[in-house]
Amino acid sequence: MSFRIALGVEYDGSEYFGFQKQKSTNQTIQGLLEASASRVADHKVKTFCSGRTDAGVHAFMQVIHFDTEATRTSSEWLRGINSSLPSDIRVIWSREMDESFHARFSATSRSYLYNIYNNQTPSALWSDRSLFVTQKLDVRSMRAASKYLIGEHDFTSFRGSGCQSKTSLRNIENIEISKKDQFIRVELRANAFLLHMVRIIIGTLLMVGKKEIQPKEVEDILKQQDRRLAGKTVSSSGLFFLGPKYPQKYKIPGFKNNLI
Repeated sequence: MSFRIALGVEYDGSEYFGFQKQKSTNQTIQGLLEASASRVADHKVKTFCSGRTDAGVHAFMQVIHFDTEATRTSSEWLRGINSSLPSDIRVIWSREMDESFHARFSATSRSYLYNIYNNQTPSALWSDRSLFVTQKLDVRSMRAASKYLIGEHDFTSFRGSGCQSKTSLRNIENIEISKKDQFIRVELRANAFLLHMVRIIIGTLLMVGKKEIQPKEVEDILKQQDRRLAGKTVSSSGLFFLGPKYPQKYKIPGFKNNLI
């Protein structure tokens, strides 16, 4: 008899080469999770995730699933897998799912947060979890520019080279930009994201915030479908995968933004 197990995983991606397992290194989130889960299951398991994150990207709630013949309680999966994981990767919940659930294909949307530290001097505590920007940013203009990205569009201008997606069409449902003290946080929700799409969007919004371009020009960049017109691909250190959203029938715990 086979069981489908779903896990919620939190991690600091600073020391890893991304989520996806690679032949050239053992330092991936997926590789370490599979090794640990396989030990608990007493057989090799293959995991599927809700969204692959790049090197240096963090996650509040990555969702994965795997199939197993092992009979374990949710608590046993949780404690057993965590027991052999490094301290910067943690399974935060475990539950058995029916076979219709798929960590990737059942998700209806995904949310990311980008953290900007806007100050004259860098932070000793946030260097691996934010982008340091000295120039004062015009947050109001950044918010105005972000509105042009809402909805379904061809995001070729915001697509990283090497992206293997068959289409550049994506539907951004919401972008929220908030400011608290020195921190500016950009939260994005979409049905899915292209390679480096969030980081290129942030790079473009920074151009607006620095008054290098006007908010209206973001609409033109989107329509031109030319990657050369958009902003730089900013550092992955400030990027957090908040988590996916699923139909209510699966009863997957919601993600929480626990940044200060």
